[in-house]
Amino acid sequence: MNEIDALELVRSAIWTIIVASGPAVGAAMVVGILIALFQALTQIQEVTLTFVPKIVVVLLVMIVTGSFVGGQIYAFTEMVYGRIVSGF
Repeated sequence: MNEIDALELVRSAIWTIIVASGPAVGAAMVVGILIALFQALTQIQEVTLTFVPKIVVVLLVMIVTGSFVGGQIYAFTEMVYGRIVSGF
């Protein structure tokens, strides 16, 4: 394994993390912006109002996109094991 192989492996790992976490983080961002807008318009400053909807939405998104995320992680794992078997 040389430096190019190591950098390619790290790049693939980072990209897999971004793709796998994207749906949940995106949903949390959208809900956070909507709740912040709602709080700004109504001047309701309840702390739990920010956390509970985000948790519910992130869990729902993870249930819906779980197979996609699992597939991405599985593909990355297969690629890494394939490189280990072939000796990079």
